[in-house]
Amino acid sequence: MKSTVLPGALVVLLMIAAAGAGYVARGAWTPAVERRGPASASPAGGSLADGLQAGFVGVAEHVRPAVVNLDTIQKARRPRPSGAQPAPDDPFLQEFFKQFFGPDGPSGGGEFRQRGLGSGVIFDKRGLVLTNFHVIKGADEIVVRLSDKREYRGQLVGTDPKTDLAVIRIQPDHDLTVAPLGNSDALRVGEWAIAIGNPFGLAQTVTVGVISATGRSDVGVATYENFIQTDASINPGNSGGPLLNLKGEVIGINTAIFSQSGGSIGIGFAIPINMVKRVMDQLVDKGKVVRGWLGVSLQELSPELIDSLGVSDKRGALVSSAMPGGPAAAAGLQKYDVILSYDKTPVEDYHHFQRLTADTRAGSKVILQVLRNKKKLEVPVTVGEAPEEGPRRPATSTPKS
Repeated sequence: MKSTVLPGALVVLLMIAAAGAGYVARGAWTPAVERRGPASASPAGGSLADGLQAGFVGVAEHVRPAVVNLDTIQKARRPRPSGAQPAPDDPFLQEFFKQFFGPDGPSGGGEFRQRGLGSGVIFDKRGLVLTNFHVIKGADEIVVRLSDKREYRGQLVGTDPKTDLAVIRIQPDHDLTVAPLGNSDALRVGEWAIAIGNPFGLAQTVTVGVISATGRSDVGVATYENFIQTDASINPGNSGGPLLNLKGEVIGINTAIFSQSGGSIGIGFAIPINMVKRVMDQLVDKGKVVRGWLGVSLQELSPELIDSLGVSDKRGALVSSAMPGGPAAAAGLQKYDVILSYDKTPVEDYHHFQRLTADTRAGSKVILQVLRNKKKLEVPVTVGEAPEEGPRRPATSTPKS
């Protein structure tokens, strides 16, 4: 999927409402009023519906107190036009200019504030909150508003742009409700999914859908992508809020939507909570994420390459180059090698290989099963530490790991 911005094209939209997002709050919709007669249902059918409804209501009641609204403020200076004159010294003229041109006078200089909206979820009683990196990116102030309307100043603990995650901390003066974290590896397509967040500034909104797919990549939001796809309605302002199962466990962090209009069309993406756990633990402990690295550029296996290289199961990651002096080059990996498994874990594609490498502790020794000249061989390699500097997203044609 491409995120090229073209008129009428489907684009990936990061779900943070920028300055002026509150326009929806005043008369932007007409409420739909529907009158219904008493429902007639069999006792068994009614019991099933009542039970399902009770499940949704229970999740909302228990988890909403752990979901927060984030109000961010980014300060910037207005550029002063060339040739602008300083304000006059006369107090009368200063007051005149202040009334007509604002406190900065006619020069146009001064500070202005850009506001943003997002969501977050409390995962630790010490006041630790999970959200998306793009929600708080560049923010000079972060205000965290709880479900009971209490507000706290948020302090940044750590960020990870490569997964679009961030952890912030508040100093609460009372016990906090913490959302339990589930197991995203156990998800099945078709399971119920519940999203809670702050779409368009509408606090504590609950929507329901299903798990539409798992393992979505090439969305174009982050370097490491393995998204859960859901049709639970998520919109600008939902970013950083939780996606939940019917047990009330967080299974993902809502991050992006696929849309023509900027609003939900039933295609939303959430970061799996198991990926989030690995990132947030490091952010809390170190303030940053240290990843494994092999110094290898990868290429997607096209049907033509699969045939010419003799890849029987049509899975794997194709090496396009190994960085001189890097771990992969030291281990002897060569161009056109196809990496079939990583320490006995079958490699689905280059995205999967990137995640496996990144999740490995630097200094660990792993065995790669490689297809070279249509013959399988094992290549031992010592994983290095990923450099801190570099592009956030690899080139599409030559992703690196």
